Amino acid sequence: MHPTDTPMPPSAGHAEIRIVAATPEAARAVAQVIRRSFAGAEQRSYPVSDGGTRLHLTVDTESSAEPALSRLATSRPSSRTGTHDDEL
Repeated sequence: MHPTDTPMPPSAGHAEIRIVAATPEAARAVAQVIRRSFAGAEQRSYPVSDGGTRLHLTVDTESSAEPALSRLATSRPSSRTGTHDDEL
């Protein structure tokens, strides 16, 4: 997809998650943590420049584990907020 293309949003009750890591192992480790909190993870992996990995997950947000909801509700925003260069 070209960066200026608008991606289609996932269906209601689902979220798309993008993980970018230096190695496939690091991306898989993060994805594993997400899968413990949310059901239904469709996974797609893509190489990125400089040998990194981009992993996309689709999760079912309506089947969230209860502890994940409480952590999300009390979490603080990241100091690295805002869009990335390849995001709208």
